[in-house]
Amino acid sequence: MKTTIIAAVAALALTTAAQASEYDAQLRALAESQLKAIAENPILIAAIKEQNAAHAALSQGDIDALDTKWRAEAGQSPAPTIDPLLAKEASAYLAEQRDAAEGLITEAFAMDDKGLNVALSDVTSDYWQGDEAKWQETYQAGASAVHLGEVEFDESSQSYQAQVSLAIADPDTGAPIGAITFGVNAEMLE
Repeated sequence: MKTTIIAAVAALALTTAAQASEYDAQLRALAESQLKAIAENPILIAAIKEQNAAHAALSQGDIDALDTKWRAEAGQSPAPTIDPLLAKEASAYLAEQRDAAEGLITEAFAMDDKGLNVALSDVTSDYWQGDEAKWQETYQAGASAVHLGEVEFDESSQSYQAQVSLAIADPDTGAPIGAITFGVNAEMLE
């Protein structure tokens, strides 16, 4: 019995790994084409540069306080920390891109050089992404960095989703200025 369970777990792990690598190739191809084009939009780049300048003096304590406010406001109305970001032209742009993808992109949010949300298609559960791989393995890794999250079953959409994150570079200098994360419905990949 014990060896049967071990064999079943091993088979499941191999199947999951094979599926992940199959999705990885498709997710990376999507990142290098469609998602990269979205990330390079001048509206988004301008919003990130503006927020980087506005937040240049923030301490980690300031960031933590903003994140705490955001979490308390998520799902509330009004939401004085969240609402101004949702009202940005860059957020409208990301929502338009999500909608135009007809279900392939389930969410999109851009982050500044501190890992704070700049623009978003949908409200995130937290404001500060700087403690997560989606920001650390993109913005901190360089202008061409891509991070692929694990494909996981999403209860709310009843589909398999993955997060794909890319560094965003200043087109004038080539230096990273922020990052962007896309929720991708893996079941719709070609």
